[in-house]
Amino acid sequence: MAMKTADPELMRAINRFHVLDAIRRNGSISRTEICATTELSSTTISAITASLLEDGLIVSRAIGGIRTTQRGRPRVMLELNPGAARVVGVRLGEQQIVCVVTDFQGDVLADLITPVRVERQSSEVIADLVEDLVRRCVANAGLALGAVNSLCIALPGVAEHTTGIVRYSPILRERDVPLGAAISTRLGLPTLVESDSNAAAVAEHWFRQCRELDDFLVVTVDHSLGLGVMHGGQLFRGARGISFHLGDLVIGGCGQAGASARLADIASEGAILGNIKAEAARAGAGPTLTLQRQDAVGRAATALGITIGNLITLFAPARVVLTGSTLAFGARLMEPLRASLEATLPPWLGDVATLVVDELDDTAWARGAAGVALRALYGAPWGTTGPMPPNTPVRMEETQG
Repeated sequence: MAMKTADPELMRAINRFHVLDAIRRNGSISRTEICATTELSSTTISAITASLLEDGLIVSRAIGGIRTTQRGRPRVMLELNPGAARVVGVRLGEQQIVCVVTDFQGDVLADLITPVRVERQSSEVIADLVEDLVRRCVANAGLALGAVNSLCIALPGVAEHTTGIVRYSPILRERDVPLGAAISTRLGLPTLVESDSNAAAVAEHWFRQCRELDDFLVVTVDHSLGLGVMHGGQLFRGARGISFHLGDLVIGGCGQAGASARLADIASEGAILGNIKAEAARAGAGPTLTLQRQDAVGRAATALGITIGNLITLFAPARVVLTGSTLAFGARLMEPLRASLEATLPPWLGDVATLVVDELDDTAWARGAAGVALRALYGAPWGTTGPMPPNTPVRMEETQG
């Protein structure tokens, strides 16, 4: 009888990722605790941790006060080596580019922001601006560019993670922009491209409100309507690593005269999408709303509540995080959104997911992008510190048994 087995190298890379992630999430952890967390065998854990120690990616620390055997041998704890690698995270926004440099455990070594109207620039100019910002930020961290292992760029829209191509972004003039290749050529660094909603999901998972969860959604309402799906501790992407864009969903009965409309068009009608932060700063206490605009915001909030309800029905996540500049609307957005969400959810799913809001600051978006780069490093082949190829397919081989 024939049976299928996964590629051993891929399985080792996956197991290696889970071991490193367990160490990162706990800060300091024993091999026995890693076995319990990952459900891998003690033999597998011993082999992986020995390799990681040899590569200098983790360090061991003996705790003399805790005895694990009658002979009094100290308990050995494993920790990440912060200096094992450095990565860069970049977030392209409508009016600025944010860059951070982090160490191997995601702590920020330097950050830098360049104000620029990104949507007015060509893709070539944007690549030049990113190159300059990265070089300056790396220098501010006291590093040479050669000390950086990889880079991830996050931006609103639809990114193809496997190729580094931006299929669509509201802040880019062109479509199908090979942004990853353009930046990699300029800097000589392995470069990943990701949607900013996926970067936000990693930021929430690593640093913010979903650190204890492996199944949650992030809905970004900023320059576009994006979706990040974390499932089983992994980012869930489409074919070719394509990210999700909620704005392309068609919503029935929420537009003019009850006609169907794209969610992004409904949101734009209420000025939900765009530079809400700047408007809120000028107004002093949130964006100003005429009666007509308040109705438009209500329609947009209702449509968004229906969308989130449908997402909960599909994925049944433990938590849905809503983030983006739109939060400046406050209760005028959230009250109709929550009412619409409650009306949309079937009764048997009403207690499954919690909706929370989290206004990510400028650095957090870029730090999430750096986290995407680190996740790729954690899954890199043994004996290297280069990123694992995005969305590496599982090769299946026929074996006789």
